[in-house]
Amino acid sequence: MSQGHRSGLAAVSAALLAMSRHLEMRDVLKTIVASARELLDAQYAALGVPDDHGGFAQFVVDGVDEARWKAIGPLPRQHGILASMLHEARPERLADVRKDPRFEGWPAAHPELSDFLGLPVRDGDEIIGAIFLANKNCARPDGGCGFTEEDEELLGILAQHAAIALTNARLYERSRELTIAEERSRLAHELHDAVSQKLFSLRLTAQAATALVDRDPARAKDELHQVASLAAEAADELRAAVVELRPAALDEDGLVATLRNQTQVLDRAHSARVTFASHGVRALPAAQEEALLRVAQESLHNALRHSGAGHVDVTLDRRGGGAVLRVTDDGSGFDPRTVRRAGRHLGLVSMRDRASGAGGSLTVESAPGKGTTVEMEVPGG
Repeated sequence: MSQGHRSGLAAVSAALLAMSRHLEMRDVLKTIVASARELLDAQYAALGVPDDHGGFAQFVVDGVDEARWKAIGPLPRQHGILASMLHEARPERLADVRKDPRFEGWPAAHPELSDFLGLPVRDGDEIIGAIFLANKNCARPDGGCGFTEEDEELLGILAQHAAIALTNARLYERSRELTIAEERSRLAHELHDAVSQKLFSLRLTAQAATALVDRDPARAKDELHQVASLAAEAADELRAAVVELRPAALDEDGLVATLRNQTQVLDRAHSARVTFASHGVRALPAAQEEALLRVAQESLHNALRHSGAGHVDVTLDRRGGGAVLRVTDDGSGFDPRTVRRAGRHLGLVSMRDRASGAGGSLTVESAPGKGTTVEMEVPGG
């Protein structure tokens, strides 16, 4: 076996092993595109997982830095050559993608692509993605360089294994979702049983204390101490359940990283610019972090779905021993005098309840045509 063949097989083996190491969907996608780009020596690589609405549920690139990727704008739609790969389920190998009649252009910040190689990723008869490469790294005398038939065969092998890796990742995520749902159901039953028993005992003990107040105050006092003890135990049961039902991302990544990741996803998925910044925030009690996350999510939903904002800014800063969350948009705003109607529409009542439940406060500033600012402050633990 020649040295070239040995090195080629080693590269394929390395790519396949890299794909098999990951189960998280995003990690799998990143590994596939990085492996494909390195294996076929291309300048750019991308892989999209289509949704059912003409867009992409996931889309990752390799070879484009973060600043340019953000400048490109919203995720691509299923049109032109991408649509051909997804809907007609056939490979596309082009000497110059710009000269293809299906080419529809790209945003101003998009890199210039010339030679192009793309394949659908199939799981049986289902198209679960599209992978493509552009701008092969080689000398281009008279424009005569590009992807070869051998490159197409090699990418085809990679696409077959990519299908296996993506299918495994989807199964893993569904399994995890089912596990989480089952665990939440179990916790709900345990919570119901445990707290119901405590409350039932508390009620009986309180009734006994009431009956003893006049004829045996000492015993009544003992019963009231028991009431306090049972109430404390019920509160502990509830607190433990809240901790176990806490969003997994908070436990794994912390509040700052979770908010940063979620705003980045929203920034990619919407035409509005979504930014996030944080300064000096320390870890907070679980209930406070979850409340801050939920209020941020609700505020972002309102800004992106209802206000027509072009820019939404999220900040999380330290204030004393606690933190202050601020979500500001430049959207249509509303009249605070109609707060009862707007409160129901925008979930302001539930946001205030969350803030209050975490020992904090929530303020909303808005005016028609002036945007909206939602601010939530929580004390330190």
